[in-house]
Amino acid sequence: MFGLRRRGTAPVSERLPRALGRLIEGLAPRPAATIPRQGGHNPGAVVDCAIYAAGVRRPGAVHYTEAARAARRRRGTYVWLGLHEPDRATMRSIAEAFDLHELIVEQAIEGGHRPALETIGDVTRLVLRTARYVEHEELTATSEVVDTGDVTVLIGAWFVISIRHGAAGALWHVRRDLEKRQPVLRLGPWAVAYAIGSRMVDEYLGVAAAVERDLERLEEETFSAHVSPEIAHFYQLKREMVEFKRAVLPLQEPLDMVLGQSGLPAGLRPYFVDVRGRLARAVDRVAGFDDLLNSILQARLAQVSMGQNNDMRMIAAWAAIAAVPTVIAGVYGMNFAWMPFLNAHYGFHGVVGLMALVCAGLYWRFKRAGWL
Repeated sequence: MFGLRRRGTAPVSERLPRALGRLIEGLAPRPAATIPRQGGHNPGAVVDCAIYAAGVRRPGAVHYTEAARAARRRRGTYVWLGLHEPDRATMRSIAEAFDLHELIVEQAIEGGHRPALETIGDVTRLVLRTARYVEHEELTATSEVVDTGDVTVLIGAWFVISIRHGAAGALWHVRRDLEKRQPVLRLGPWAVAYAIGSRMVDEYLGVAAAVERDLERLEEETFSAHVSPEIAHFYQLKREMVEFKRAVLPLQEPLDMVLGQSGLPAGLRPYFVDVRGRLARAVDRVAGFDDLLNSILQARLAQVSMGQNNDMRMIAAWAAIAAVPTVIAGVYGMNFAWMPFLNAHYGFHGVVGLMALVCAGLYWRFKRAGWL
């Protein structure tokens, strides 16, 4: 019969618009993918991957497995793979493509490493701490002044892998600037390590300059006419300075070890020497800031102690003044029959006057001594 249809089947009036919609959707052009899918558990960890030959980046995006195969086949080319907080699955996939040791995989998925330089197999692992100054209107007991992270640079014969943990130390501008310096870029994977190390040291100097301004404000606050009773923000800055020192000071030894590497191109040695010199300036400034902060903190503690002593002297002075009428009133309150001026006509007024005279004398004496 014409009014019947099979169970579960939509009428023709509903199916026809759906079919036309699917047909139009299939004919519509799809947007081309600009970055190939990197694979792994979190493909977003791959920030950038490029092949470099003779100091020039090859155009187009490339998967790291394809880049690894291409760099192996052609001499004079290498891969720079940039990662940000990769997980274990992504690092295992990358380890298979670049023949990385399993210890490198375990170290790469966790942050908080200390600056170091070590060689595992044919791969050199360089760890640098990142630092970033956190802007704030005023320093408080909970202000974050320096944000730190770490960057691990894996250097092989035909590849370099940078693995960053934390918000600080973004490397996209390092790649952009290095790609403009073809003579340096053509020196191989160690050129990338130099560029990253140079940028980190520049960040240290920038953070040191910003921290110096905070120290100047604390110094002005400490020796101003109206001193704030708060002192917790001094300790907060000291804690932040300790974190900053852990990023800067330990890097000296790894940089010295880099200059002793046999695989370091001779053309890069002057650049690493320059980085070491700038790092020495940053170390000196941080050490000087630490001494200055200790001096300011000691001065502030001395002021607090002096303020407490002044308060105690003031309290003692007022207690001594209040003791005079208390003692006299207590003696006359014992209700003895024979007391001086007890039955005199002006006895009450005389005793009150005596109290006022003695209290005024004590007040004048304490005021002159600086207790009040």
